[in-house]
Amino acid sequence: MRMAAETPTIVLVHGAWADATGFAAEIRALQDRGYSAVGFGNPLRDLAGDAAYLAGFLRTLSGPIVLVGHSYGGNVISTAAIANEQVQALVYLNGWMCDVGESQQQLLERFEGSLVGPSIRPVPFTNPDGSEGTDLYLAHEAFHEAFAADVDPATAAVMAAAQRPYAAAAFAATPSSPPAWNTLPCWYLLGTEDRAIPPELQRFMAERANATIVEVAASHVSFVSQPEAATQLILQAAEATAVAG
Repeated sequence: MRMAAETPTIVLVHGAWADATGFAAEIRALQDRGYSAVGFGNPLRDLAGDAAYLAGFLRTLSGPIVLVGHSYGGNVISTAAIANEQVQALVYLNGWMCDVGESQQQLLERFEGSLVGPSIRPVPFTNPDGSEGTDLYLAHEAFHEAFAADVDPATAAVMAAAQRPYAAAAFAATPSSPPAWNTLPCWYLLGTEDRAIPPELQRFMAERANATIVEVAASHVSFVSQPEAATQLILQAAEATAVAG
């Protein structure tokens, strides 16, 4: 029997219109504290496929894991962690926490205030097999206000120019199995100035999951504008769920 607790690996999963480099501040801070931190490349294609892709990656890791998901990444970690005994905690940064058969669109219709819908610009594409799909982008002129209002305009402009496309199939997907937040301890960073996922909707999801909620005066990209708050919440989850040997 090992005497010391194992230090978990922190896996950070980005959401729509972003990539893993957005977690740079958190990854540096976690590494400085001795944690192994990984910024995972979320495909943003379809919930089932994206979660399976993450689940396969998690199986290559040894020891306990803390999963962190921003926005749509919240749904991905909730699905990927199902039946994975290594995952000890889930951390949501302005994250989606849809339940079985529940889509993001359904929840946005219940909680008004999101600026994302009018800001979306669809771009059709053709898959290698000839089937058609649609990618969703945020209009550059709306990106700052709808997505990153508390980020300086120059940085937000770069984020808008570098945004990863988000497939409509991923946006419309619903979890088909009970998400892992039903059984795992959860932490939630709630952005009170979020104009993408209304704060009231974030609170509804976090309270439903019995998550530990920390509020921060931040836009949808709290992990960019308030990296210290995001890092502290991740550390809280990691320390609270350290696996004793």
